Amino acid sequence: MVIIENYKILGRVTGPRRGRGLVLLLLFSALVWFGPLDYRKLVKPDEGRYAEISREMAATGDWITPRLNGLKYFEKPPLQYWATAVAFKVFGVNEWTARLWTAATGFLTVLLIGWGGRRLFGPEAGLYAAMVSMSNVYFAGLGHINTLDMGLTLFTTLAMVGFSLAQRAGISHRERQWAMRAVWAAMALAVLSKGLIGIVLPGATLALYTLATRDWSIWRRLYLLPGLLIFMGLAAPWFVAVSLENPGFAWFFFVHEHFLRYATLSARREGPVYYFVPLLLVGFLPWVVLMLDSLYANAHDYKRQKPLDRPALVLLIWAVLVFVFFSISSSKLPAYILPVFPALALLMGKRLVTLQARQLIARVAPVGVLAVAGFYFIADAVDRAEPASLAAYRQYSYWLYAACAILLAGVVYCCWQSWRGRKWPALTGLTVAGLLFAQLTVTGYQALASTQSAYGLAQTVGPYLEPGIPFYSVKTYDQTLPFYLRRTLTLVDYRDELGFGIDQQPDLAIANMDDFWRRWQSDEKALALMQPDVYKELREAGYPMQIIANDGTRIVVKKPAQ
Repeated sequence: MVIIENYKILGRVTGPRRGRGLVLLLLFSALVWFGPLDYRKLVKPDEGRYAEISREMAATGDWITPRLNGLKYFEKPPLQYWATAVAFKVFGVNEWTARLWTAATGFLTVLLIGWGGRRLFGPEAGLYAAMVSMSNVYFAGLGHINTLDMGLTLFTTLAMVGFSLAQRAGISHRERQWAMRAVWAAMALAVLSKGLIGIVLPGATLALYTLATRDWSIWRRLYLLPGLLIFMGLAAPWFVAVSLENPGFAWFFFVHEHFLRYATLSARREGPVYYFVPLLLVGFLPWVVLMLDSLYANAHDYKRQKPLDRPALVLLIWAVLVFVFFSISSSKLPAYILPVFPALALLMGKRLVTLQARQLIARVAPVGVLAVAGFYFIADAVDRAEPASLAAYRQYSYWLYAACAILLAGVVYCCWQSWRGRKWPALTGLTVAGLLFAQLTVTGYQALASTQSAYGLAQTVGPYLEPGIPFYSVKTYDQTLPFYLRRTLTLVDYRDELGFGIDQQPDLAIANMDDFWRRWQSDEKALALMQPDVYKELREAGYPMQIIANDGTRIVVKKPAQ
């Protein structure tokens, strides 16, 4: 509603026809954003993992202890699990519902960016910022992949915007008080979304902002006592409850999953210090040149010591801090830097207000060159594909060709309208092109999903499932298979991220192959999932097995009738 209100304001400023067009843009964006959520099957690891935890929570009714494949799983807090489990109960267990929390929090982040930009820098800046965030390929893409990062991004953005609002010149005591209450609540929800990072990043931003402004009085305006009460009232109950039910939770969650993962290579997710640079540059298509220009312009303004724009400084510090924080971490995954994108979008919205229509051409035209180059790289990738996967890569290439063509058309349209001095049509065209570019790129991935999703395997195995029949997962675990089977598997000689849960409940897994052999012999009926090399090994060892499903990377066998 706040974005529609912004559009009405803009309509009064620039004319009702343009205001109505922007309302239509919002409705179109919502349709494109939520419509294709169930086109793709869930892929491993993240999508299957988080959907299955939520499915098991809804099935068991245990809202305190998250479980994955029936085992206690404490790597992340439960807010997204709760929301998705409730959605499963309301809308049913399916891919659309599994991705709903991610998509909804992403769309809400866009609305929040638009509202925050309006309050910080004016109506036009808010709308520009919302358009940028809605249509860059990384943000729009991750808004449709079931991970925890978009929920974290919504609440850290709320904290960042709330703190920025509290730093505006001339703000009343009441307004600052409500802004800081929102900050404390947002940090609590961020912690419940993904852990301590929800308070570490805002806290570090506050410290750096204090040093940059040399304004120590800020700390007296944080409303610490009521703020801490809000924070603890929202965040603490679950941590207390889960710790009381699971004595090993605190060490594993706070020490192993936060400090050790960040500081050591224990998670086996290392990467070079420049790991996130190409992700940021490619991820901000089609706005990447404008993003670099906005960073330079805002940094230059601060360096020249103009009257200090405190909200812009908060955003600049946040963007740089989050990027550097994860760049020096020993554990890296692509989605970690997602919270950077809203801050940059707000700075870009502010910058766009100052640019004339024709100035957009130099900041958009280079993207057209990248779109043209995309055709070459797509063709080259298809040529390099293995024969077994050539058909899938060729099918996906059609989606990518269409995405690049739309992006190129959007760039040409934007430059043409900019040359004519029509700034709003230019930006609207690029926004639509960017959103469609992102959606086609993500949605078309279904062509490659056969080896990343167990949906097809589950359909083949389904007729063999009987109530109570054991189903073993031998030396492997497919994150998506339990979700599509609507049941858990018994792990055999496998630990990985489920090691802690196995230690807590060893009777739910089989530790070694000797024990598995005895179980397999004693079972009247049984199924087992394994990889081809393991199947070969067991066949040579004399295991009685009959293949019932084989997709080239995974094999499911049954024990023949005796």
